[in-house]
Amino acid sequence: MINLGVLVSGGGTNLQSIINACETGILKDKARVAIVISNKSDAYALERAKKHGIDALFVDRKTCADGVAFNERLIAALKERKVDLVCLAGYLLKLEPNFVKAFHRRILNIHPALLPKFGGKGMYGHHVHSAVVAAGEQESGATVHWVDEEYDHGAAIIQGKVPVLAGDTCETLARRVLEVEHRIYPEAILKVITAGFRE
Repeated sequence: MINLGVLVSGGGTNLQSIINACETGILKDKARVAIVISNKSDAYALERAKKHGIDALFVDRKTCADGVAFNERLIAALKERKVDLVCLAGYLLKLEPNFVKAFHRRILNIHPALLPKFGGKGMYGHHVHSAVVAAGEQESGATVHWVDEEYDHGAAIIQGKVPVLAGDTCETLARRVLEVEHRIYPEAILKVITAGFRE
């Protein structure tokens, strides 16, 4: 049984899919969410964690001297819970090098596009889907990938695809991609556990 630490900034629907997979799905008896950490005090993801009896921690970036100090607080909280694998689930802050080093090859992220397309700084949430629609792409989807020190740069673990339909808006495309995200994130975690955390 491995311990997962999930970093979130918002509602936490991907967190919920991971929790569900740990409790009754493909990760049952293989993984558990040990802690959920958010940089937003009002992130609904923290409430989701509490409902499942999972430690929920808000860490205020403003109380830290700089990004490195903030990341040190995250590292300490994760190591205290003996976290084996860190999952970013709608976490909107860039990880500092000290965090990436502390959990080398043990950090996953999910991105709402088919990387390497539509990745990088500023490419998150609706910005991604708007760019996909504007570019006239025929397909989009989601990517679970390893995290390194660059935005959306690490090697892909799993991708799931959806068609971009005529008349799609940012919102309609986002809904279809989100369904894929919820399916492939637990699958990616299982794949990583099975492979023994090898990139």
